[in-house]
Amino acid sequence: MCRWLTYCGAPIYLDKVLFEPQNSLINQSLHARHSHVTTNGDGFGVGWYGERGVPGVYRDILPAWNDHNLKSLSHQIRSGLFLAHVRASTGTATARSNCHPFAHGKWLFMHNGQIGGYDKLRRKLEMLIDDDYYQYRLGTTDSEALFYLMFSDGLEKGAVEALTKAVARINRDRQALGIDAPFRLTATLTDGENVYAVRYSTDEAPPSLYWSRADDHLLVVSEPLDEDDARTWNEVPPNQLLVAEKNGAVDMVPFIPG
Repeated sequence: MCRWLTYCGAPIYLDKVLFEPQNSLINQSLHARHSHVTTNGDGFGVGWYGERGVPGVYRDILPAWNDHNLKSLSHQIRSGLFLAHVRASTGTATARSNCHPFAHGKWLFMHNGQIGGYDKLRRKLEMLIDDDYYQYRLGTTDSEALFYLMFSDGLEKGAVEALTKAVARINRDRQALGIDAPFRLTATLTDGENVYAVRYSTDEAPPSLYWSRADDHLLVVSEPLDEDDARTWNEVPPNQLLVAEKNGAVDMVPFIPG
């Protein structure tokens, strides 16, 4: 399973959360604590919002702990909303095009988990992606397929509705093909203004997800970054969607795909 984090709040340098905490995301890439896969060395990526209308993205196939460019860029880039991801492949190739986060227009998306039976589902899911969006699909992962399926399901009109509809469509196709392997999903989706973080599974073992709110920022993470008393980490309950606005408002709503 992959590890990821989302930061939303007062602008900070990326290395403040990527490298400095006791259990930083970079440390998790080598020694994850809340995952049955402890090493996440099949690439990494960061996506951030600055002064332009679209996010910047840096992805590579090196292990995050061994990329000196990542460390240098993280020390220089300052942002009030960014996503970071370290990858443990669930079967698709180790390639830059398969590294998260994925970007299209103003949107960023990253995922931890797996669509069970994706090898049987892949062709059918790709056929559901509108031609207007399919041309931008560069990789082979189930995560990127889900991202562009959300666009086909109206992402630019309503994020919660598109995510719910896309997951429901995948579940219907899984059932039609008699796939028993679970669909596990923790993911972040953002347009640079609002953050949507979901924890969902068709079985009773969704990947871990936590959130913590301080005076000037919100963190959503696969696992806590520290273990001291200075910060409280709250587990996102299974089948829940956390919705956060850039102005600081946070809400938790049930995530129940039809």
